[in-house]
Amino acid sequence: MEIIPREFYTQNAEKVARGLLGKVMIRRFGNELLMGRIVETEAYYGLKDPASRAFTTPKMAESMWLEGGRTFVYMVHSNWLLNIVTGKEGNPQAVLIRAIEPIKGSDIMKKYRETEGFDLTNGPGKLTQALKLSKDHHNISVYNEKSEVMIMDLGIVDDFKISSSNRIGVKKDLKKKLRFFIKGSKWVSKGKMIAQKFY
Repeated sequence: MEIIPREFYTQNAEKVARGLLGKVMIRRFGNELLMGRIVETEAYYGLKDPASRAFTTPKMAESMWLEGGRTFVYMVHSNWLLNIVTGKEGNPQAVLIRAIEPIKGSDIMKKYRETEGFDLTNGPGKLTQALKLSKDHHNISVYNEKSEVMIMDLGIVDDFKISSSNRIGVKKDLKKKLRFFIKGSKWVSKGKMIAQKFY
């Protein structure tokens, strides 16, 4: 496996959201490595995106204005959500990691989630619980091999198809479909779609 370089994250949020599918997220936890394959993401933009934190709470989302490659962690409904900042400095963008497929350390994840099966990490709040991620993991580099959170490339051709939809759980959305997931993956979230107003 090779760590994904910083340059990858300076691309457009949609391109990064698609490109992260199939990659491996690693959580360094003491002497343990918890690992999961990313199977679902959502792209968010700046001041013209009504579903973005940069739009709704710009002060809280200051890190979205930084150059891509750092974590952006915030809380929604008592759950921490893990995002990766993307794009160039001054152009707020980020990708929400919505679901992962555990590939290493699932026994530890079960302890933190107190559950098992597909419910373990098939949602953005679930995966942060399983990986014991919190505000302490905000604004750290995912392209640094010494970080507690990293994203790696397996270095193999992964033959899967990408499906897309409108983003989950947002009241106001862009017309463009910005949720991406590996078609057929059983680990994709079952998030609730709500009535949305489109811009």
